[in-house]
Amino acid sequence: MRPFITAVAVCIFISSCKKDETTLTPITPPTPTTMYFPPIGSDTWETVSAQSLGWDVTKLNEAVDYAGTKNTYGLIILYKGRIVTEKYWNNWTMNTVYYIASAGKSVTAFLAGIAQQEGQLNINNKTSTYLGTGWTSAPLAKENLITVKHQLTMTTGLEYNVPDDDCITPACLTYKADAGSFWYYYNAPYRLMQDVIASATSTNYNTYTKTKLADKIGMKNYTWFNYVLWLNSRDMARFGLLTLNKGTWNGNTLMTDQAYFNAMTNTSQNHNQSYGYLWWLNGKSSFMVPTLTLVFPGALNPAAPADMIAALGKGDKKIYVIPSKDLVVIRHGDDTGDAVLGPSSFDNNFWAKLMLAVK
Repeated sequence: MRPFITAVAVCIFISSCKKDETTLTPITPPTPTTMYFPPIGSDTWETVSAQSLGWDVTKLNEAVDYAGTKNTYGLIILYKGRIVTEKYWNNWTMNTVYYIASAGKSVTAFLAGIAQQEGQLNINNKTSTYLGTGWTSAPLAKENLITVKHQLTMTTGLEYNVPDDDCITPACLTYKADAGSFWYYYNAPYRLMQDVIASATSTNYNTYTKTKLADKIGMKNYTWFNYVLWLNSRDMARFGLLTLNKGTWNGNTLMTDQAYFNAMTNTSQNHNQSYGYLWWLNGKSSFMVPTLTLVFPGALNPAAPADMIAALGKGDKKIYVIPSKDLVVIRHGDDTGDAVLGPSSFDNNFWAKLMLAVK
């Protein structure tokens, strides 16, 4: 009987081992449920794997590789503030600073809201309240129709067919139509928004950006030069994360005026449904684009989530913010070959690929 008992014992032991082997599975980190904010004054930034989020890693890599073929030098994808993807090309690093062109307009819109909530600026006031009369060459009665809000919404009515779209002298800012009567993407009135904020707050614009925004969210490599903002990709991501959280950073609410934030990130006028206060909006029934007066039916970026808002700059500088997915996506670099001043075919092509990965 003893050999039989031994054989049974061996069988039980082997069976037990096999059972243990089949129940041992890799431990998958839980999907983050809270928002993360990278610490101020540090390069530390928490990460999360695409696998743990249930994303399709192969499709994600295809989207990243596509961006890399399009003169992208810095690409960051955040989920709930954590880095899922951070990749650099062209000898860039996380500290490389480069201009973000008109994507900086959205930063100015945010700072205008800060100035207004502090009682130093009223966007419904005439622009001449802050710049003085004669800042345009329009008849005074027509100049007096232009408010700060018209500057924020690209509806000043000022002539845009000038040799230099960035010219801000009165001779370049001529009357075309009454303020509010049409939408046209015109850089000059926007550039003067920075002067409006500086005048209203009696503060140098770089200093105002530092004290009211950069220092509070840890943007360390930035500067305004000739009205254009220069940032590294991580600082772009920090601003995107702040916007994802409606102006709150790790419990510190920079944008207490949520009525302004909501107005900034929703349709701001009747002409271009896809434009807020210097922010581009997805998922609307129609859109307009820079340099044209045509209205196109449909969403700005059909492949992306409908609630996406975006800071878009010449050469395809991008800060995409998608509240429904808790995503911030940064694309930094040079012209993809598909670019105009704002939206381009890169947006839709990239998001068509990325949405195959994101769950």
